[in-house]
Amino acid sequence: MKLARWRAALAALVVAIPVSGASARDLVVGVEAIDYAPVYGMRGGEFIGAAREILDAFARDQGHRLTYRPFPVKRLLAELIHGGIDLKFPDSPDWQGAVRKDVPIAYSKPVIAYIDGTVVRAERVGAAPETIASLGTVAGFTPFAWQDSIKAGKVSLTENPGFEALLKQLQIGRIDGAYANVAVMLTAAEVVLGNPGTLAYAPGLPHIADSYRLSSYKSPEIVAEFDEWLGRNGKLVAEIISRTGAERGIR
Repeated sequence: MKLARWRAALAALVVAIPVSGASARDLVVGVEAIDYAPVYGMRGGEFIGAAREILDAFARDQGHRLTYRPFPVKRLLAELIHGGIDLKFPDSPDWQGAVRKDVPIAYSKPVIAYIDGTVVRAERVGAAPETIASLGTVAGFTPFAWQDSIKAGKVSLTENPGFEALLKQLQIGRIDGAYANVAVMLTAAEVVLGNPGTLAYAPGLPHIADSYRLSSYKSPEIVAEFDEWLGRNGKLVAEIISRTGAERGIR
């Protein structure tokens, strides 16, 4: 019995030791100072959402201590490049490409898939692109899928401070479509506006499908460790994403 207990205790100790060669560290994660729930966001001074659960689980398993520090969207990349933060979430090598050029930033494997697309009033879900004359988005975000139409003067663009204002403009008909993360907008339409079913994602309108990633300029070894952890914890990550609705509109 004593031998069995000793073996059980030893097994528990081995599980608690991080499998990666990276040592436990205090890490600052730069995040966007917006509420982008259920995917990620700041609410009441706390970082929330599926991303928080995933990153916390990683840190717990590997022994790291994470501090989440919010920044305006347009400033966050500069903080990463100039060393103000250790890690950035979310990130993508395709965002602000001119600023990233020749900067050796390490990017993780895809963490949470997303669609940046156009939400319209439900009765216009089959609208053709040429019927959209006005588009709204949240300040700090660029509607890349609509850039050609905007530059050509075919679509006017307005920015809003948050999703509540954006979706209310759409609801009352001041704009033809709202462009951002589809899961976020559909959740906000139900939770913030309290009108489920009145707004819908229009898949026939311009959109971009991609994935949010973790990145680092200072600590590429942490990104490699995170990738290793993702590979071992696919079921856990999938459960978090499913439960929170972080990929709503995609699956």
